[in-house]
Amino acid sequence: MVFSLFKKKGQKVPQGEIMRPKPPSAPAGGPSVLPGAPEEAEKPREPLPDLEFTPGAQSVSAAKPGAPKTQAEIDHILSEFEREFTDSSVMGIDVDHGADSIQADVEQVAVLYANGQDPVVRPLLESLLGAYPGTEGLRLWQMLFDFLALSGDRDAFDKLAAEFVDACEMSPPAWVEPQAAPKVAAAGPAVAVCELQGLATADDISALTPLADALRAKRPLRVDCSRLLGCDDEFAGRLADLLMSARRQGVVIVLDQVEGIMPRLRARLSPGEARNTRTWLLVLELLQRYGTQEDFEQCAIDFAVTFERSPPSWEAVPTPTLPAVKPVKHTDNAHYLSGEIRNSRFDDLIAVLNLQEHVILDFSGVRRLDFFSAGQLVNRLSPFKASGKEVIIRSPNHLVAELMAVVGLNKFARIIVPKS
Repeated sequence: MVFSLFKKKGQKVPQGEIMRPKPPSAPAGGPSVLPGAPEEAEKPREPLPDLEFTPGAQSVSAAKPGAPKTQAEIDHILSEFEREFTDSSVMGIDVDHGADSIQADVEQVAVLYANGQDPVVRPLLESLLGAYPGTEGLRLWQMLFDFLALSGDRDAFDKLAAEFVDACEMSPPAWVEPQAAPKVAAAGPAVAVCELQGLATADDISALTPLADALRAKRPLRVDCSRLLGCDDEFAGRLADLLMSARRQGVVIVLDQVEGIMPRLRARLSPGEARNTRTWLLVLELLQRYGTQEDFEQCAIDFAVTFERSPPSWEAVPTPTLPAVKPVKHTDNAHYLSGEIRNSRFDDLIAVLNLQEHVILDFSGVRRLDFFSAGQLVNRLSPFKASGKEVIIRSPNHLVAELMAVVGLNKFARIIVPKS
């Protein structure tokens, strides 16, 4: 995908180190076109996706998903979206090229940030703000506020807030402290944490690399299983081998919230049917660690009868413990993403999308989404949208939200950005 980054008419944007090519000249009164694109008659606009916006705020609102709306309210929301968050002309959407819009500048910043060009993003945003008086450049203000917050630059954020009040006559967004990494108890060693999630298969064996590394180095590890939906027999066997080796070698590996996956694993066990051997072994190992001896021995008898072989023996070993980590409590069924998402194909979303009719993807913990991953997310969500189901992408920062619009993700999900 090639992006054409347009320059504003009348030299509106001050020139800096970053230069953008001029669009080709168009005949007077005629529509401008992308370089190399054939001239076509103007097509009617397609209906825009259903995004939530706050009237008068010129930004996506944090309206509660599922709130009932009248048709008049929906029409007003779509009108606000079309005026303030228009689809990208670079994506081939028919927009008014002759209009004085900040769209090309917003897209340029979003793509630069997605590509990790942070040293360029801040000075570019600061230079662009001077070209759009008042609230005309509100989207750029919002992107810069989020960039400074993500960078942890409180002084620059406060200075920008004062400038924002003078320029836009609006209240600035509030400073939110960047999320700090969980602290480990001072008396204990640093404990690494890894996460297993989605429906794990043989193709996801690499997700167990942190366990193998911890076993090799004989260091403790905490494994978060809260988002693990299930696994196939090969993945189960590899996990069982690692856990058994760790227990026998005295390496502390703790599985958090494993109680959620246990019923799904046991549902795959059919006494008398000699299949899913390695899943049986994983269940026995988990019962050895987190179950009762009675439950373990009953499962062991079923294993022996089914496979006509001796089961593992119960070992009276203490349950391994690690310094407690305060869990993150979520009050809904949203699927939470976090960190910097790079080169992701979102394989973990397959089970989530298939199991739920209405999916909420929470991006509040996501700092950055790269361009490749944004495109892959479109590929994941487009069949889901085509089947008539609904996806809500909740609370991305403005830099990420604008990139989502660049790749057309707003056609397959409702994007709700927190109100500034």
